[in-house]
Amino acid sequence: MTSTLVSPPQQTRRPWVTIAAIAFTVLSWASAFVVIRWVGDIFEPGPLALGRLVVGSAVLGAFLLARQRWVPLNRREWLLVVICGVVWFALYNIALNAAEQRVDAGTTAMLVNIGPLLIAVFAGLLLGEGFPRWLVIGAAVSFAGVLLIGASTAQSGEADLAGVLLCLVAAMSYAIGVLSQKPILRRLPALQVTWLACTIGAVACLPYGSGLADDVGAASSGAISGLLYLGIVPTALAFSTWAYALARTSAGSLGISTYLVPPLTIVTAWVLLGEVPALLALAGGAVCLGGVALSRRRDRSLVVEPGH
Repeated sequence: MTSTLVSPPQQTRRPWVTIAAIAFTVLSWASAFVVIRWVGDIFEPGPLALGRLVVGSAVLGAFLLARQRWVPLNRREWLLVVICGVVWFALYNIALNAAEQRVDAGTTAMLVNIGPLLIAVFAGLLLGEGFPRWLVIGAAVSFAGVLLIGASTAQSGEADLAGVLLCLVAAMSYAIGVLSQKPILRRLPALQVTWLACTIGAVACLPYGSGLADDVGAASSGAISGLLYLGIVPTALAFSTWAYALARTSAGSLGISTYLVPPLTIVTAWVLLGEVPALLALAGGAVCLGGVALSRRRDRSLVVEPGH
């Protein structure tokens, strides 16, 4: 499947830099699932999203000023970056934060990582790229995995179906964000695109300002440190390395890293939080990721790395 939306990745003479960027992004976003789960008892979903994005915007803005490089945007690029900022940075974070108040970090990571499949589905719906056989098979398999996870949460007193639905909202927001961000990176620097999207997302979350002030006032120093970590590492730094890799890496090589986030999250949550997804949820997550793998059994020009 070839997308008219996405151009070939830029070539780099230092491939190890791209590999390092991918590794840092995966590790950072896996840790984000755990930290969000940890501070979720203190910060409400909206205020947590606002705080994370404000911190991220400030750090990214400092990097951008240091580089002193700005490329003017045309009208289409502004539209795409606004969509990316509102849907991926704002809506995604709010939905993810709300989901992790209901679902453990590992299960959330497994559900959100159906995003690559949704990218292909949206490409078929919006870009006229059709629905190849393996995409339909993969979608059916992943849907079965979601049903297994839903059945698991229905049997558990610590999670619920609303949390599963919020995870799916986050996955859809991620998919839309990738589809809107990728074409902008054809011409604009990754740092500039990331700062714009993060800042737009922060503006969209401003109605939660009073709630953030209340939550920060009641938070411990550890919880505030968790908020700062989310803004600096998984947001400012990891989204920058993600955009750098997205502009330089093919779908196949970058897509492989998608499957590392859930197991890393599960292990980290087990060590730091003492939580492990239910056996049925683990099985459902494995089925979901298997469906994503099946849906990718064709060459695609869409990059499918998850953002957190």
